[in-house]
Amino acid sequence: QVQLVESGGGLVQGGGSLRLSCAASGSIFSINGMGWYRQAPGKQRELVSYITGSGSTNYADSVKGRFAISRDNAKNTVDLQMNSLNPEDTAVYYCYASIFISSRLLRSCWGQGTQVPVSS
Repeated sequence: QVQLVESGGGLVQGGGSLRLSCAASGSIFSINGMGWYRQAPGKQRELVSYITGSGSTNYADSVKGRFAISRDNAKNTVDLQMNSLNPEDTAVYYCYASIFISSRLLRSCWGQGTQVPVSS
């Protein structure tokens, strides 16, 4: 079993900053990519940012220049620093990881989600 546990969500005022963290634990052989998705009310889940095992990153156009993703391979964690937040960033944020649970078995794993309401 693999678990992804998120932390750091909560109410923030527009223009403010927030840092989300996610820790993977359990039967982990190695971790491939990690990332963050979000789902706003009434909308589909969308990719926010992704980081590969070697550290290459990509971002949704709507967050470029405001959000920064990072990971610690030794600790199996991924963080998302969110700056200049605006009400359009309001969503439930989900941690994602592509995890090898053995040398051959790859699993897509999700966190439980953390709420990020941004007030205007």
